[in-house]
Amino acid sequence: MALRQQPTARQMRLAVELRRLRESAGLTAREAAALLGVGSAQISQIESGLTGVSEKRLRLLAGHYRCTDEEFIDALVAMAGDRSRGWWEEYRGLLPASFLDLAELDHHARYQHNVAILFVPGLLQTEDYARAVFSSRIPKLTENELELRVRHRMARAVVIEGPAPLSCDSVIHESALRIRVSDRAVSRAQLIRILELSEVDHITVRVIPFDLDGFSMASSTMTYVGGSVPKLDTVVRDHPHGALYFDEVDQLAMYRLRFQDVKAASLTPERSRDFIHRLTKEL
Repeated sequence: MALRQQPTARQMRLAVELRRLRESAGLTAREAAALLGVGSAQISQIESGLTGVSEKRLRLLAGHYRCTDEEFIDALVAMAGDRSRGWWEEYRGLLPASFLDLAELDHHARYQHNVAILFVPGLLQTEDYARAVFSSRIPKLTENELELRVRHRMARAVVIEGPAPLSCDSVIHESALRIRVSDRAVSRAQLIRILELSEVDHITVRVIPFDLDGFSMASSTMTYVGGSVPKLDTVVRDHPHGALYFDEVDQLAMYRLRFQDVKAASLTPERSRDFIHRLTKEL
């Protein structure tokens, strides 16, 4: 079987979890390979995401690694056996892999929590708002590159608009609501879009107003994505050179607490809708 040239983020996550299980068991790759009856190079390829692993071998490895969390093992088996190709595959080779990885993460998520300080969360953006955000990239995008990114961002919304919508809980700072990434009309349309979405049962929007005392968590921008089991949760944070992914147990625990802290500091959903409605009337 040919080795993968560019493993997806989901394939890499499976690889990383298997490596973590092996290391937690105190085994070297050579020792794990001997237990499985394969060469050490094959373990290395599995743990690098360069090749897949069958359900039988995965369960054997989990047994050798003394992992007794059956729910977690079943989730890894599901990841290993997933051969589906989602809508995002049409963008492969046209957009950076990080765009495809994020869409794949959306697709397999149980829920999404957002903390947005400067920009409206991607899943809630209008087409014109997204176009304005992408237009500010340096170096400048070509017209084709720009439209591909906008089209991809709009397609991602299928997870909150489809037949089995994703639960989405967003805390948005007033700065993100007030900053005009384009003109007055685009800003007003974006606020109206947020208001419309906030009325849907599976979407919750909360606002952090400027006049909140003691808000020292302005660096908390993140997207927290719930995996099929908590151990497979992922945090995505924007970076000037692309998205950064965090998935270690301690990191996830920290970001879960941070989201709860920011959420507790925000206005209630009802007061947040009133707040956004007032902003809309100002435009």
